[in-house]
Amino acid sequence: MDIINGQKIFISNCSSCHIRGNNVIIPEKTLKKEMLILNGMNNITSIAYQVTNGKNAMPAFGGRLTDSEIEDVANYILQKSRENWE
Repeated sequence: MDIINGQKIFISNCSSCHIRGNNVIIPEKTLKKEMLILNGMNNITSIAYQVTNGKNAMPAFGGRLTDSEIEDVANYILQKSRENWE
């Protein structure tokens, strides 16, 4: 697990839609801790699955990122959600 690498991947691939844990496409589907808990996404496995496979307007990154990169970005997202994206 490499949180710094996860941050770099997030900035390069996710931040245009999820800046500071928000969601510019579907505003109610944020990456904030409360929303992740509500949607059963407050764990590495669920976040990595969604990053890999995509859902709705979110593209799948399974073909673009390695499993290790997906794990890193999932860990970064979970950590930032626990810190309220501060």
